[in-house]
Amino acid sequence: MRLTGKVIIVTGSTTGIGKAIAKKVVSEGAKVIIHGLEEDLGQQVVSELGADNAKLHIEDISNEGAAQRLVDIAVKTWGKLDSIVNNAAIVAASTLFDTDKAFLNRILEVNTISPFLLTQAAISQLIQNKGAVLNIGSINAYSGEHNLLAYSISKGALMTMTRNLGDSLFRENGVRVNQINPGWVLTENEIARKKEHGLSDTWYENLPKNYAPAGRIILPEEIAAATIYWLADESGPISGQVVDLEQFPMIGRNIPKDENSVPLK
Repeated sequence: MRLTGKVIIVTGSTTGIGKAIAKKVVSEGAKVIIHGLEEDLGQQVVSELGADNAKLHIEDISNEGAAQRLVDIAVKTWGKLDSIVNNAAIVAASTLFDTDKAFLNRILEVNTISPFLLTQAAISQLIQNKGAVLNIGSINAYSGEHNLLAYSISKGALMTMTRNLGDSLFRENGVRVNQINPGWVLTENEIARKKEHGLSDTWYENLPKNYAPAGRIILPEEIAAATIYWLADESGPISGQVVDLEQFPMIGRNIPKDENSVPLK
C-alpha cells in the first residue's frame, strides 16, 4: 500500500470528491481526519472506514481556529500529521452583476483563505514529517464559466498560492505543495444542482460529446485515484505543479463544429 502509516486531513470529506479521497487514502494504508458540515453523512463515512482509520470533525472550515483544531485532532489521535488535502469549497453561481462584497468574501474565505490557514497551522508537522499539501482546485481557475465568477476567482487564487508555496516551502523546508484541477465531476451535489436548474433526474446518462467526449463525466473515485501519487513518497521532489483532470485540454482544444448548444455545465 502506498500510504501506509501516513496521517492525512481531508477537508470537505463528508460528500463528493472529498469523501472519495478519504476512502481511497484509507485503502492505501493511511489514517484520515474526515471533515465537513454534515454530521450524519460524516458518521456514515467513518462507519464505512472504521473508527481505527478515521476520525470525524464537523465545523465550518472558515471558523476562527478551525484549522488549528483539525491539526490538533490529528496529532492527538495518531501522534503526527503527514499531509493535508484542501478540498472543502463552496460552488455557487455568481456574475459581476449579482456578486456583492459579502458574497465574494465568503467564497474567498472558504475556497482560498481556509486552505492557506490550514497549511499554516499544519506547517510544523509537515516540515517534521517531510509532508505534502494537495490543493483541490478547478479548471475554472483559468477563467471560469460566465456564471461562476466568484468561484473562479477563488480557484485562480488557490492555483497561484499552490505554485508560490510549492516553490518556497519545498526549497526551504522540504514540504511539497501541488494541485489538481478537476473538470466536470459527477458528485451528489452536481446531480442536485443540475436538477435544480430544470434538468431531468437522469441528465448525466446521455451527455453530448461536446461536453463529455467519453459520453459521461468524471467520477469522484477517478479523481481520488489521481491524488495518491501526490500524497505518496513516490512523487519524490515534485512540487509546485498544477495538473488538470478533464476529458479535453484547457488550451488547444479542438471544438467540434456542431458545438452550438447551451452548455450543461
